[in-house]
Amino acid sequence: MTITKQSVAIVNGASGGIGAAVAERPAKDGFTVVVNYAGNAPRAAAVVEGDRSAGGRAGAVQGESRSRAVARMSTRLENELGGRRRC
Repeated sequence: MTITKQSVAIVNGASGGIGAAVAERPAKDGFTVVVNYAGNAPRAAAVVEGDRSAGGRAGAVQGESRSRAVARMSTRLENELGGRRRC
């Protein structure tokens, strides 16, 4: 059995503009990319698809930057992606 450590990049505001461009690089480098967005699910889905096409593992999570929302996002990511979270 081979155990690999997967790095995760959470990019806030990644459904468009600068955030979407920022989300491309870690995907190309093999990171799992979490596209965090506030309200535009179709644009977030397009960024996820682009990141996956670039060879990365990606998913979108709607959330805000308030502490409870961040805690929910972290729990969801830990459940979906596995591993321990470090905040």
